[in-house]
Amino acid sequence: MELITTVTAMVALQAQAPRPLGLVPTMGFLHDGHISLVRRARQENSTVVTSIFVNPTQFGPQEDLANYPRSTERDLEALEKEGVDIVFMPSTGEMYPAGFETHVDPGDIAIPLEGEARPGHLIGVATIVTKLFTITRPNHAYFGQKDGQQARVIQHINTDLNLGVTVAICPTVRESDGLAMSSRNSYLNNAERKSATILYRALLHAKELFNQGERDTSNIRMAMINLIEAEPTAYIDYVSIANLETLREIKRIDQTTMISLAVRIGEARLIDNLIISEMTE
Repeated sequence: MELITTVTAMVALQAQAPRPLGLVPTMGFLHDGHISLVRRARQENSTVVTSIFVNPTQFGPQEDLANYPRSTERDLEALEKEGVDIVFMPSTGEMYPAGFETHVDPGDIAIPLEGEARPGHLIGVATIVTKLFTITRPNHAYFGQKDGQQARVIQHINTDLNLGVTVAICPTVRESDGLAMSSRNSYLNNAERKSATILYRALLHAKELFNQGERDTSNIRMAMINLIEAEPTAYIDYVSIANLETLREIKRIDQTTMISLAVRIGEARLIDNLIISEMTE
């Protein structure tokens, strides 16, 4: 496994690497969700590149950039065990050198949900993903469904900017009690960790109502809100029921729909989602 820290070296290496090349972008502090992406990439590609970069442009001024969890040595050991060929781990100065001014605005799909709750966040995501795509030139790139809006944004910029990458959105990996795996789960104490299951329980309640025939999104949303608000440590940022492709809120579920939510529990802000359609059971 080769550890690369400069853009110049990464560009040179990917130009000579056996194809197809699969990219798994991460911010480190790897968990089983990340590893599931790496394993799929390993199955489908001759060369696997994993990036580790805590991207400052997707953090707001009051967010947790300075305290974001890091475990570089453990991450590198895990990636080597999984057979990753190249780890691209640049510094902030390498990715955003003096004079850097260009940013990628994904447009309307980045306005609601995380775009409203975290202004500038998805522009930061779109910018770093575009940079990683142009530096590593992957044939395939792998992202988790847990970050549902981010996944749609990446698909959107890949299409609009003709980046030419096959973007794979992989299923959310969950703990045994349903909590979506996330690096930010490390912020939770034992009591908060138990409370955090409310996100998935609310999503499952929405799915149950849908399966019972409910299609009015106001009724489903209110049932989710009532369930979450019964958990005293949970504070809702948003509960969304939106068209999967546009992320525009809908009044009735008569199309493929993403139900998503952001909830604060203690110091952690957690997100999760489920996709439902008439095929959902």
